Amino acid sequence: MAAGSNVVPVPMGDSTDVALAAAGDRQAFERLYRSHANRVYSLCTRMSGSRTKGEELTQDVFVRTWEKLPQFRGESAFSTWLHRLAVNVVLNARKTEGKEASRTDESDVGDERSNEVARAPMHIERMDLSDAIAKLPAGARKVFVLHDIEGYKHEEIAELCGITSGGSKAQLHRARLLLRGTLER
Repeated sequence: MAAGSNVVPVPMGDSTDVALAAAGDRQAFERLYRSHANRVYSLCTRMSGSRTKGEELTQDVFVRTWEKLPQFRGESAFSTWLHRLAVNVVLNARKTEGKEASRTDESDVGDERSNEVARAPMHIERMDLSDAIAKLPAGARKVFVLHDIEGYKHEEIAELCGITSGGSKAQLHRARLLLRGTLER
């Protein structure tokens, strides 16, 4: 580029699409969705322990993204902001389900999973890690996913989940023991 030229190349990517989508451009938002949906779905599925719930939560995340996108200030990468939003959507969904409802749902899901395992052929030598994570109790699963998969620190997990840092460490220890026991079978 010649010295003194005012032409600055604008890279196409998240930052351009974020600005366009924040202004109401649906095609730009669709590009953002396509580039981030798999990672958001993966996070939601791991944290919820259910593919069906993961799909629902992924939709919720992108609805909230569309609503909150004008508030995105660009102080971090869009992917970081979206990831944090996804974690918050999953945690808030868990809170709104209520303790009694979630106990019932967890026992129902646990029964379905144990039936699936009982029907599985005995010659299966390798268990899918995703399935093992999905079988963890909800609290242990959340902490395991946030810490070991997503890289959050115990202090951050404590703040997100409304528990102590020590509680986060204890849940992580429990999750690892349960996973180890499940995967060694």
